Amino acid sequence: MSGTTRTSADLDPRRRKLLFRAWHRGMREMDLIMGRFADAEIGALSEADLDEFERLIEVLDRDLLSWVTGEAAVPENYDTDLFRRLKGFHHHDKPIHV
Repeated sequence: MSGTTRTSADLDPRRRKLLFRAWHRGMREMDLIMGRFADAEIGALSEADLDEFERLIEVLDRDLLSWVTGEAAVPENYDTDLFRRLKGFHHHDKPIHV
């Protein structure tokens, strides 16, 4: 089960592939972070944003998770507007499981 709540029927092949890859990363936490962001944003991303999202998809789960959670500094070459949107998308004032 992927967890996605969005249909890919209205997406072009590139966006379909990215949506699938966002939900099938390997580490469940990253599936939820990348997948939920993709569900919400994939249809509206520009071509430049898609390029950057593809680049983020290639980052190792443990590295990307540590950047998103703030446990490690984001390398300058990944500290982009899209990364900040991804990180901001998952900002919570209280625990997620409550």
